[in-house]
Amino acid sequence: MNRTEEPPVRDHFKDLNYLTEEKVYEILEACGEKEDYSPLIRVIGRVFSSADGLVQSFRKNKQHTKEELKSLQGKDEDKDEDEKEKAACSAAAMEEDSGASSSRLEASSVNKPGPDEVSVDVEAVRRVYSKLLANEKIEAAFLNALVYLSPNVECDLTYHNVYSRDPNYLNLFIIVMENSNLHSPEYLEIALPLFCKALSKLPLPAQAKLVRLWSRYSAGQIRRMTETFQQLITYKVISNEFNSRNLVNDDDAVVAATKCLKIVYYANVLGGDVDREHNEEEDEEPIPESSELTLQELLGEERRNKKGPRVDPLETELGVKTIDCRKPLLPFEEFVNEPLNDVLEMDKDYTFFKVETENKFSFMTCPFILNAVTKNLGLYYDNRIRMYSERRITVLYSLVQGQQLNPYLRLKVRRDHIIDDALLEMIAMENPADLKKQLYVEFEGEQGVDEGGVSKEFFQLVVEELFNRDIGMFTYDETTKLCWLNPSSFETEGQFTLIGIVLGLAIYNNCILDVHFPMVVYRKLMGKKGTFRDLADSHPQLRKPEGLGVPPVAPPSQFPLQAGACPVAPPSQFPLQAGACPVAAKPFPKQVSSRFRYFKLVKTGS
Repeated sequence: MNRTEEPPVRDHFKDLNYLTEEKVYEILEACGEKEDYSPLIRVIGRVFSSADGLVQSFRKNKQHTKEELKSLQGKDEDKDEDEKEKAACSAAAMEEDSGASSSRLEASSVNKPGPDEVSVDVEAVRRVYSKLLANEKIEAAFLNALVYLSPNVECDLTYHNVYSRDPNYLNLFIIVMENSNLHSPEYLEIALPLFCKALSKLPLPAQAKLVRLWSRYSAGQIRRMTETFQQLITYKVISNEFNSRNLVNDDDAVVAATKCLKIVYYANVLGGDVDREHNEEEDEEPIPESSELTLQELLGEERRNKKGPRVDPLETELGVKTIDCRKPLLPFEEFVNEPLNDVLEMDKDYTFFKVETENKFSFMTCPFILNAVTKNLGLYYDNRIRMYSERRITVLYSLVQGQQLNPYLRLKVRRDHIIDDALLEMIAMENPADLKKQLYVEFEGEQGVDEGGVSKEFFQLVVEELFNRDIGMFTYDETTKLCWLNPSSFETEGQFTLIGIVLGLAIYNNCILDVHFPMVVYRKLMGKKGTFRDLADSHPQLRKPEGLGVPPVAPPSQFPLQAGACPVAPPSQFPLQAGACPVAAKPFPKQVSSRFRYFKLVKTGS
């Protein structure tokens, strides 16, 4: 008896070059019946190792428009007409076809994805991964395909500018990043480092688009991607011996993973509670220009000092800053990598940061991964170089002007009159550049050379004097353990100017002070305005009036408090005006906004 042999399962899908969710389930069902998963493994290896195959896979289903459905119905009706009406119907069909083609063009323009939309069905990809990753043999196919895919993708992005020709090229990165096993040990050795190198080659618009997409993910998904890149960085740091000769900055895998982590970091910021308004840039008065050229300008120092802090290009592309985020999806501490900080040579890294060479990477361009100790060390190097620069400029001034100038900021003070003898506010008014010099303090009647310890003692004494409760410049909240400006203080603005200069000089000279302010102070120093939400940190008794026996109020409105107002719905997004008080409590300081103009850190050439 003749029996027709059925073709093997592998022959059914040998010409399949891209995947959909339905097609994966079909292959999985066919392989399950034969208990042979080799066809599925071959399809995964073929599709996931091809950039073109992944780009075409798991596309969103396109919905037909009403015009397209009508045109299809019209074509079916035309087929049933009599032969006698062929001539008339052919002309009508031509008109209908032209109308249908125009409607299709309009529909295509309507269905064209926006700049932040992607054509890949992310939910379908997640469902497929959940079905397939349970099988170890299938997971090995994903691993091998990624090893083969990544170098080709890196080459396409580096030399062929493929993303500008096809924005859907971003789909393959979205699909690969949905693999929940990327952090497993099998990927850490070869596959994930190669993929991170390819991902780091994405152009800036593609990175921004990826950030906007991932910012809509949940906190759990952001944490999974963060842990994936952190796992790779930690693995590479621990498995290698980095020192002053073998720098971690030269490890391609660590550098690429850090760049990829930056994309996730900005997605974490953008997906959190972001306040892009309430900036104080528009309130700053322009500095009048002088027609006389100074020695700094002649030597090029003035141009260097006016360069300002470096801004991340991705931050500019997104139009968001870290200071704008009040509450990210994940705490910022989860992006700090302690093993990396332990092996980082900060002096070398700072040099790479200032020189800005393309072949040397500086982790200071990704400060989210650094801890406070490493950042403080980088700030120390920056300030020391500025001090040496000011010392060099002073020597040049002495040669030009023919008089001996002091290369240090020398202060000779008495312990009993330390505030009066400092006269730092006078120095700031007469010659602000002197504040950039290295501080040298002498106590009258005492012998000793200031090697740093005398300066620290000087700052401690000044802070104790200025923050003394008997003077009344600041109030201390026993609940929050924080200091705040005293609204009833009779001190002059020069005293508050002195406080700002002292804090700035302490940071500049690497001295730590025991001063505690609410976050709104630091937000204002970074150029943000205080809002009603800041009361939760600075004045919690005003932020929660129900704690004072007042009935609960409605959610905050969008209108600022006026003087003496006691609203039912307190404002949330506008700074408090003079005398405003949402409950019968102590009025908000009238001169807070004016005093904050003086209560600022001295700018060290930024």
